[in-house]
Amino acid sequence: MTDDILTRIEGHAGLISLNRPGAIHALTLPMVHAMTEALLKWKNDDTVKCIIIDHAEGRGFCAGGDIAFLRNSALNDNGESGRKFFHDEYQLNHLLFTYPKPVVAFMDGITMGGGVGISQPARFRVATENTRFAMPETGIGLFPDVGGGWYLSRLEGRVGQFLALTGARLDGAECLELGLATHYLSSETLAEASVRIAQEDVERIDGLLGTLSAKVPEARIVGNILAINRHFASDRCEDILASLESDDSEWAMKELATLRTKSPQTCKVALRQLATSAGLDDFADNMAMEYRIGSRVLIRPDFAEGVRAVIVDKDNDPKWNPATAEGVSDELLDAIFAPLPTNEEWKPL
Repeated sequence: MTDDILTRIEGHAGLISLNRPGAIHALTLPMVHAMTEALLKWKNDDTVKCIIIDHAEGRGFCAGGDIAFLRNSALNDNGESGRKFFHDEYQLNHLLFTYPKPVVAFMDGITMGGGVGISQPARFRVATENTRFAMPETGIGLFPDVGGGWYLSRLEGRVGQFLALTGARLDGAECLELGLATHYLSSETLAEASVRIAQEDVERIDGLLGTLSAKVPEARIVGNILAINRHFASDRCEDILASLESDDSEWAMKELATLRTKSPQTCKVALRQLATSAGLDDFADNMAMEYRIGSRVLIRPDFAEGVRAVIVDKDNDPKWNPATAEGVSDELLDAIFAPLPTNEEWKPL
């Protein structure tokens, strides 16, 4: 289907390697389809006992989704092809979340956006010294999708809200501390880990990864947890901004400056998304909600403008609409979160 995904069976493991190094393995629709096809084929293959997801080469695991494709859709076909991308990508996310066999994801390098969506459903999530984990979507007028609402809303305290709004990057040690990773290995041991997972008893994957674990550096985010919980305590964006404004510490001023660069619309969307996700019991319901949001946000002005400013022209000066948190009305949010027509709602495979 595409050379950007390499699939093979080694021992009793089905291996999926992302192979688009020029784009840091950002997911395209053909890549989503190739991964889905392999997973469905192996699901009922008794010779395949587990799945390993990694990247073939380059400096990152997966930098996200095909943003240029999505922007082109927003500008030229009223989001039709972009919605198709979201629909099928979310089906892949759900398939991984519900997969009956153990999945191991090697989050070696940049793991952002779409990369989060294919790593977080895995039973075993391996971080390394190279891991850089983030959900930076509010900076381009999007929101932390691909299941981000589910994963971030279930983190300690208000860390999920902090990550969703600021797009802060976490290293491997921080991912392990927060539970976004289950193990921490040196990148030099990943090849050995892959070979052993493919050969040894799948019931021992946890212990195997444990024996290969590297010494974990200090998780820097721990020192900021109290400040995060205090300043990001509210589900109102205006309250978070006011709280940071009242604190003249270097950390608070830095985070306030960061928030001022983000789309007010999608910051408010993310806060409502996480609040709603926290109350859901079914991951499929979360993905259906995120598809509704994605269908609307894709064609709102902020997305095309955010991608222009950050990725196309790189002037980093987006003109958000609305320009302030106060300008984002509850009525606008209600419209973004409203159910779609029955025949357009998202459903799992």
